Parts: sequence; C-alpha cells; structure tokens
Amino acid sequence: MNRLAVLLVALLMAGCSGLVPEPQDGPGRVIDDPMAIPDAVPQDAPRSRYGNPEQYEVFGQTYRVMDSAAGHRERGIASWYGSKFQGRRTSSGEPYDMYAMTAAHKHLPLPTWVEVRHLNTDRSIVVKVNDRGPFADDRIIDLSYAAAAKLGMLERGTAPVEIRVVTPDNATEPVEPAEPAQLATSAAGARGDYWIQMAAFRRASNARQLAQRLQAASLSASATIRQGGDGLHRVRLGPLADTERVDQLKAELQSARFPSGHVIIPAEPSD
Repeated sequence: MNRLAVLLVALLMAGCSGLVPEPQDGPGRVIDDPMAIPDAVPQDAPRSRYGNPEQYEVFGQTYRVMDSAAGHRERGIASWYGSKFQGRRTSSGEPYDMYAMTAAHKHLPLPTWVEVRHLNTDRSIVVKVNDRGPFADDRIIDLSYAAAAKLGMLERGTAPVEIRVVTPDNATEPVEPAEPAQLATSAAGARGDYWIQMAAFRRASNARQLAQRLQAASLSASATIRQGGDGLHRVRLGPLADTERVDQLKAELQSARFPSGHVIIPAEPSD
C-alpha cells in the first residue's frame, strides 16, 4: 500500500465509529416506534472503493479485511454509536446516518448485510455494514442508533449478539441454531453468560499451570479448563453475567499483568 493510500485509510478511519471512547454516545432525536423502522435490504453490490484495504491500522493494532463474507457467523458483544458522528464520512465513503439501519465491523468487506440477533431476547434485525469499528476491546459490531433502538439495546448500551451474513438469496431462509464449530466463538455455560478465554493448549499440564496461576491471583472469577473435540484444553474465566463484569475482570487481569484474553459467548446451554 502506497503512502497516499495509507493516508486515505487513516483519514477514513478517523471518521468511523471505532474512535468513540465509549461504546455509545448521544441518541439525538428520540425514535417513537423503533419496530416500525424497516430493516436494511440485502443487495448484490460491488465492494466500496473505500474502506476495503487488505489491512489497516488503528491505535497501533493491525486489522485485516476478509476476502469473502460468505457464510460468516460469530457471537460477541454489540455496541452502538449516535449523534457524535452524525453526518461524518464512514469508512465506505457514505455519510453516517444514525437513523438508518447500518453498522460498523472491523473485518467484513464493505458493504455487507448482516442479521443481528439479540441472544437474550431472540429479536433480530438486518443492517448494512458500511463502516469500520468498533475498536473498543471485545466489541464485535457497532450498530447505528436506529438499529440499536430496534434491537432493544439502547438502555444498556451493549448486548450479546450473534451475527450472520445475509444475501438476497438467503435473507428469508429460517435460521437454525449454529453448532459451536460454525461460530467464531463458543463457550461452556448458561445462555447469556460471558466467559474470558485466556489460552488453549495441546498439553493438559500447560492448561493446569495457567489455571493455577490465575487462581493464585485472587481474581473475581474462577478459572476452569474445558477440553473440546479438537483436543485443545481451553482455560477460561467465568461465567460473567454482563459486560460490566467483563470490563471489571479485564481490568483485574491488566493489574495482575495477565494477557487480556478474549470474550466468548455460549452457543448452547450444554456446550
């Protein structure tokens, strides 16, 4: 990537949702009936001329744009952004409209349409991904104000979600619950719980050593080891009831000089 392209990407990123220091900002005009807002309609559209470099850097971290969005599904924490960025240029070059059904994602090609399902309520919406972000730790998608209102997550500011890419061909297909292997993240625990996965080891002895070190640090969550069908021994902290507990435990890990790990959400209660 030449210097001009690097500068262009940096300027575009400066106007996107990922630079919001908190997961949400001001709402602007109140939407009286969020459920009356029509979902975004998936289209066969070419990639945007902007916002689709092979990779880009924000806050010293490098992110890669996916070659293809086909079949992509993942679980994680959604946040939203509002009036602070109203009218600013998104990473795709479109002006941000907080009253449109749009979203930001770090890796999906622009544009991509995704269904966003709230894991605690099963409410689903469809949005057009036309921006980059969120770059706050452990948030996988940033919804517009309108999209967050329709999903019912404005008050809390964040929500556990599953997202799946939709196209004109599959947008109306019934959605079957994903198997753990189909998801970007999965974990043991009750539905709606969050876990922080610290590491995965081939050797059980290495997993036990890390779990013992975590226990000795007197953290506010217990360390557990789970062996998956792939033979890996995963060291996890949890369960955590909400994003506030996630952020608290992340701060504890930082103070204790442990890696921050990454958040995972269960696919099924028995997983």
